[in-house]
Amino acid sequence: MIAENLKASNQAALLDGAVVANQIKEQVKREVESLVREQGVAPCLATILVGEDPASAVYIRNKIRACEEVGIKSEHHGLPESTSATELLELVRSLNARDDVDGILTQLPLPEGIDETVVIEEIDPLKDVDGFHPINVGRLSQGHPQLVPCTPAGVIELLDYHQIEIRGVSACVVGRSQIVGRPMAQLLLQRDATVTMCHSRTRDLAAVTRQADLLVVAVGRPGMIGAAHIKPGATVVDVGMEKLTDPAEVQRLFGSAAEKRFAAISKRGYTLIGDVNQAEALEVAGKFTPVPGGVGLLTVAMLMKNTLKAAKLRRGLIQ
Repeated sequence: MIAENLKASNQAALLDGAVVANQIKEQVKREVESLVREQGVAPCLATILVGEDPASAVYIRNKIRACEEVGIKSEHHGLPESTSATELLELVRSLNARDDVDGILTQLPLPEGIDETVVIEEIDPLKDVDGFHPINVGRLSQGHPQLVPCTPAGVIELLDYHQIEIRGVSACVVGRSQIVGRPMAQLLLQRDATVTMCHSRTRDLAAVTRQADLLVVAVGRPGMIGAAHIKPGATVVDVGMEKLTDPAEVQRLFGSAAEKRFAAISKRGYTLIGDVNQAEALEVAGKFTPVPGGVGLLTVAMLMKNTLKAAKLRRGLIQ
């Protein structure tokens, strides 16, 4: 519905993430049923949340709900804010040792005083469904990926579903995080795109991004990318997702589509926005992912796919 409403008021075609996410989950569900029936294996995802961050709690609930939808078992470990690094690492080691647990996800960010890198490196690489362990990062960089970070993997699924050409195109990734930017660039390279990586300190950013046929933005700055950054007719993938509460900013960033956003602010106190100025992008881009309704839905779907893959990898059912 979001995509339909936006499409009526602009030239860009909208890339609906919901239909792709649902297709992925349906496929995972069928494969899980087959795995249980033929191998007696029921994939299981263990989630860990330290503290009571509201946003993190919502993310965990969404992941548990997705597990229920596709038939993956889930168990959640909620730990108090006072949990020490030693206690958290002991929990991770215990989950590593359990044969009935196929995937381990520690919700980030962790409380101050706990080194995220140490925790990530403690997770068994074959259970690292986030794809953040150095071994999985290394395999990706070598062109032999096993478990790939969920969001960039979801972007590739989205592009493939909508038959967006990748091979040979000029692609630009704005953002260099380990979670999205860097693995996104690797995945595009492995699909034969010519990739440029940019970030918030790139000089004359717009001059670089305007050369891209495919622009993927994951920089964490609401509305940072506008019309001046986009090549006419380009495909723009907005990975960002932040909360916006200022009605004046909503009007500036959403233009004629702002009315529904005002209603969201009245109801929830905020509306969601990406890293791209949507009102401007819709007038210049050829294809565009809305926020919400675009990439965000694919992250959880790919987590389900990674958990299924981990269950198969650990049992030698796939290489």
